[in-house]
Amino acid sequence: MRAAARGEEAAGARRSGGARVDGRDEGQRLRAAALGGELGRRATLVQFSSAFCAPCRATRRVLGEVAGMVPGVVHVEIDAEARLELVRALGVRETPTVLVLDAAGRIVRRATGQPRKADVIAALGEAVEAGRTTDRSG
Repeated sequence: MRAAARGEEAAGARRSGGARVDGRDEGQRLRAAALGGELGRRATLVQFSSAFCAPCRATRRVLGEVAGMVPGVVHVEIDAEARLELVRALGVRETPTVLVLDAAGRIVRRATGQPRKADVIAALGEAVEAGRTTDRSG
């Protein structure tokens, strides 16, 4: 039963390397206080992890490298077990889960599993562009 449910769940998601890209969370917005860290000036990479998650360590490395390469981007890691209320509110079901936020804290992309660096950079491009569009229209 569990395998069938996962198959149905995955049917609506796109695979990207080791990560499953679950798409957009239109309108959902996170504030720095909810994250326990500052938002990036251009974008924020939010990672939900757990203590014994091997892919979480690799994800931490990839996101840290990308945040270090791109000015105005920060990486915030959240211990999913310690922040269950936030995990439930955002529908995080497995670790690692990565949310890409634009400068205003809007969720632009969501993925589960270990992401590839190229995919993270592409999602950041989308987040930065979303932030620019919002700045021009707002």
